[in-house]
Amino acid sequence: MIRYELLGDLFLYPSEEVKAKICDVQKYLDENFLIVSDLLRDFSEFVKMTSLKEWEEIYTRTFDVQAITTLDLGYVVFGDDYKRGELLVNLGNEHKAANNDCGTELADHLTNLLRLINKTADSELKHDLIYYIIKPALKKIISEFDKDSINGKNKVYEKHHRTLIEQNEINRLIYQKPLLAILELIRIAFPDEQNTFPEEKDFAKEISNELEIQS
Repeated sequence: MIRYELLGDLFLYPSEEVKAKICDVQKYLDENFLIVSDLLRDFSEFVKMTSLKEWEEIYTRTFDVQAITTLDLGYVVFGDDYKRGELLVNLGNEHKAANNDCGTELADHLTNLLRLINKTADSELKHDLIYYIIKPALKKIISEFDKDSINGKNKVYEKHHRTLIEQNEINRLIYQKPLLAILELIRIAFPDEQNTFPEEKDFAKEISNELEIQS
């Protein structure tokens, strides 16, 4: 069984403790999923070689302030639609039932969803989490790391805010690496299905209904 809870540690806020956790993830992948571990290696080396201050700035620039993207997958999938609110409520119930502590993050945060996969005994819920939330959200998040997309956002930020957090040009996209590694690992365990995903409008209704029924 893949240890998804370890993968969730890749997206915790930077600290010396998290640095050690990321080394553990790299070791786990090296020993069990060599192809995937190669995808993560640049990131784990970056964490080892980079100062905590610079790492924090890149994390913040990627996920928080003027962010490239967000780790709240419900927002990635549904945006500000009320369906995300329903999803958060139902996911909260699932986390509680599985005794999965979400800490200070929301119920749809990537780290919390990865930790939920192996904690839930509901195989149907696990299927829906993977195919209707995690996979499509990861694909969308990864696409946001496209340099043209980022440069376009930077122009908007410069125009409206006039300031940007300074970015190391080599490492500013480094968080794409762990996202790619997780997506590839999930694809190994849960191969893409043909005709799995409903149309966008129905998609929100279906996943919310599924989680409501299961709760």
